[in-house]
Amino acid sequence: MPCFKGLNSWVSQLSVALLVAEHIIQFCDSYSAFFLFHFHELNCTSFYPSRPSFFTQLGLYGSFGYDLTFQFEPITLSHERSDAQRDIVLYLPDQIIVVDAKKRDAWELRYDFTYEGATTNWQAREGAEELFQPYQEEEGETSTPLKKRDTPPGAFSEKVNLAKNEFTVGNLFEVVLSQTFVEPLDVPPSTLFRRLRRRNPAPYGFFLNLGLQEYLVGASPEMFVRCEKTPQGLRVETCPISGTIARGADALEDAQRIKTILANPKEESELTMCTDVDRNDKSRICVPGSVRVVGRRQIEMYSRLIHTVDHVEGFLRPGFDALDAFLCHTWAVTVTGAPKTWAIRFVEKHEESPREWYGGAVGLVGFDGHLNTGLTLRTVHVRNGVGTVRAGATLLFDSEPEAEERETELKASAMLDALVRADAADDDDDNKEEAAAGSASFKVPSGDNDSSDQQPPRVLLIDHEDSFVHTLANYLRQTGADVCTRRSGALANAFLDAAAAAAAVDNSNDDDSSSSSDVWMPDLVVLSPGPGNPTDFQLSQTLDKVTAMQVPVFGVCLGLQGICEHFGGKLGVLSYPMHGKPSTLSLTSEYLTQGAWPVFEGLPPTFEVARYHSLHALELPDELRATASTEDGVVRENKKVIGML
Repeated sequence: MPCFKGLNSWVSQLSVALLVAEHIIQFCDSYSAFFLFHFHELNCTSFYPSRPSFFTQLGLYGSFGYDLTFQFEPITLSHERSDAQRDIVLYLPDQIIVVDAKKRDAWELRYDFTYEGATTNWQAREGAEELFQPYQEEEGETSTPLKKRDTPPGAFSEKVNLAKNEFTVGNLFEVVLSQTFVEPLDVPPSTLFRRLRRRNPAPYGFFLNLGLQEYLVGASPEMFVRCEKTPQGLRVETCPISGTIARGADALEDAQRIKTILANPKEESELTMCTDVDRNDKSRICVPGSVRVVGRRQIEMYSRLIHTVDHVEGFLRPGFDALDAFLCHTWAVTVTGAPKTWAIRFVEKHEESPREWYGGAVGLVGFDGHLNTGLTLRTVHVRNGVGTVRAGATLLFDSEPEAEERETELKASAMLDALVRADAADDDDDNKEEAAAGSASFKVPSGDNDSSDQQPPRVLLIDHEDSFVHTLANYLRQTGADVCTRRSGALANAFLDAAAAAAAVDNSNDDDSSSSSDVWMPDLVVLSPGPGNPTDFQLSQTLDKVTAMQVPVFGVCLGLQGICEHFGGKLGVLSYPMHGKPSTLSLTSEYLTQGAWPVFEGLPPTFEVARYHSLHALELPDELRATASTEDGVVRENKKVIGML
């Protein structure tokens, strides 16, 4: 395992950390586990197993920072990063204490490591002790008092209005903005963690000593990515959380609050969009047809909040592993927004400080191939005795600015309370309550869908930086199509130019035996949805190339808007953006009488769809004919050039 050597090169001595995670043990959700980490640069392992879980527990434990995403999707940074900021800290433990709360059983696992002749075997576990240093306020005229929040009261509401402008024109569907709150910490972080466990128990509770007087103490409600081996294959699951309401004073008031949140269309749209983007993340690497929602708008209750939660699973295609699943979801739509890249840019521009660990993940990367991580939410980031709590709100066009600001304050309140209010007994942890979660089994398709020798249709999917591109590719693959995805711009243009050149050579060659080109030639070009306007992606240039090749084209949302504009139609902006909103779609009388267009085959004349668009066609060109519309007459699909708004 030399690839892990030096990951924590900043550690000059033995570092100690403690992580508590209720769902960290593979195959048994009833476990709660306590991990005492001792990091060593000796990477090879020698085992003496004493329990069945001996091998599954070994791996790297620690924290992944928010800025890791910029290694894969670079953007212009608006804030200077501190030299103290680190983006990844992982530990290799040589001692793990596992507690099975359900069976009331506990055991200890110890490991020794050998690498290139060096070994920890029979070596004393010693190291310099680094005690927590409480915050010491500076004295004198030059002292600066702690800034209690990075966003002044009322300023967050103003940012909500800025976001709503982006929703109106279709640049964003939703975005998660956050702000920070600060309090000094005068007790050890371990005491803070015990307070949180008593007052605000959560599925992912953790206490990490990152060294250098830096700690993470959290009670996160949300799984980030969990990947485990099953008889059907490598299963990836997530539980997007979106939709929040305050707890009531008692059980009866809680029940009323649950009714309120379930009946709220804004909260439903919020979770719908999060889950749709999450499905898209999985579709990039999962077996077509295996990505599915196995739990919808489930209620989870915490000390001060009620959340609505979806549960999504998929099975990885051959060639992908748990780290691929982790990276494809980086970072969760529930802490960024949609479309992700544009949302992340908005967050960087409009938040007042870097997120550091917030919105990243904590957990385990197992050496046996499994992975279990929780989002870094509801977390106190302690550095040099100062506790910082960051909390965010998911913003939509329907958002009420003042309510969203109050939501961030409510989410932060339990963490701030633990920082400033002592317990009567800051002692050992209380017992945890846990619920085992199960899911219906899914049989991964064998892939032998067609026994004939016929080549599957080739579909070129042009990506316009949207959050549903891979879901669309997944749907196309389920038909048996061979799908190739290319980002719009230089990559897509080069691909089309190569295909056009190859087609020209084939057409000019009279020798049929040499007419087959090595260039991948599409049978259909699909133009994906996307933010902004068709001109942002030079869609007319793309359509010129596609029509010159005489290849059929299918446009979805932005793709169809670009088709409409390219052929002389006019676009307008809806007075009310339809992002994640349900509408009733009806086939036109012309289509019903003439029929025979297979895209609606098997569907009734009227059915419900989810809409994601702000732009719409004011005038259709002669080349296009409407075949369906919503009750407001806005959404139309065409017949001669196929597509959907």
